[in-house]
Amino acid sequence: MTESETANPDVPADSFDAVVVGGGLIGLACAFELSSRGASVLVLEAEASVGTGATRVAAGMLAPVGELDFGEPELLEINMTSASMYPDFVARIEAASGEDVAYRRLGGLHVALDRDEAAELKRVLDLQVSLGLESRWLGPGASRELEPGLAPGINGAVMVEGDGMVDPRALTAALLTALGEAGVEARTSAEVAGLLLDDGKAAGVRLADGSEVRAAKVIAAAGAESGRCSWLPHADRPPVRPVKGQAVELRGDPNDPVCGRIVASERIYLVPRPDGRLIVGATVEEMGYDRRITAGGIHELLREAYRLLPDVAELEFVEATAGLRPGTPDNLPVIGHASTEGLVLATGHYRNGILLAPITARAVADLVETGAPLDGPIAAASPARFHEAAVR
Repeated sequence: MTESETANPDVPADSFDAVVVGGGLIGLACAFELSSRGASVLVLEAEASVGTGATRVAAGMLAPVGELDFGEPELLEINMTSASMYPDFVARIEAASGEDVAYRRLGGLHVALDRDEAAELKRVLDLQVSLGLESRWLGPGASRELEPGLAPGINGAVMVEGDGMVDPRALTAALLTALGEAGVEARTSAEVAGLLLDDGKAAGVRLADGSEVRAAKVIAAAGAESGRCSWLPHADRPPVRPVKGQAVELRGDPNDPVCGRIVASERIYLVPRPDGRLIVGATVEEMGYDRRITAGGIHELLREAYRLLPDVAELEFVEATAGLRPGTPDNLPVIGHASTEGLVLATGHYRNGILLAPITARAVADLVETGAPLDGPIAAASPARFHEAAVR
């Protein structure tokens, strides 16, 4: 099947200002922002329902400071900007849908279980402080005052007051409701088979059933599938690879939670939900497109959760899930104009897809609305950086 095809005027087709290919949180957020600005939008999702990929598995951590790593200043700036947008982003979605998405800023406690981990955590703290970020070191006693359920032998922790969380499944459901209220369809079981061109410009997509959808702009938000989408022109396929993550959902008493904030160690994180659920995540596995839930992966998560917070042993086991994060060579997302005019990429968010939904949605809507290249922190996510690197 060809990557792109000329639009056939003899095939009846619906027409929109923009068609979003991908029904995860990124795609839905882009559609919501576009619709809010008056654009007519259609969302196409190949699976039987939206939000079934990485969105469903994500714990929903909003921790640009707590998750900071060395050598990623551009990513930190993008993450911090998007985190600052979250309150307004959530307020708009909740107002449009009438649904609570469980957005909370309760802080995060990043725990060292032994001396080696404490030394590494203090290195990260020094980096955070050098960048003017609000973090502080707590000794074992002070850490356990905040979270009494922590294992007695911990060596200390870094407290990040600004860390937050949201329920990605609730956020997806609320976006779907808000889109429905705005008259935007999210069409499921709709596999895209080809990109339609008109004088070399993107003009819509052809679906696997032979039908066509015409649109002035096509937004590719296919997550981990983006790097192998046959309908994308070869030159525009981003270097996105799948990075597998497995997670566990547990359930306890909402009136007596095992932790009151995000609690993380070097190997895992625990994210509480207001209804008593606890998300334990997540493995990082370079396994290609393998989505299997494995005994080894789940054992690792539960073992490390118990080492950090022993009370998890008393919680009810609800489910285990696995998904694929869209990783890139430099860990930055891929957001911006493709080389094919009218085609916009919104993918490659790796571990930050939930956090980066607001800034991605705004950036995509700006691209569609004005056509001008992006500026500010998000400019570092331009797909053009890969082409520039290739010719150097």
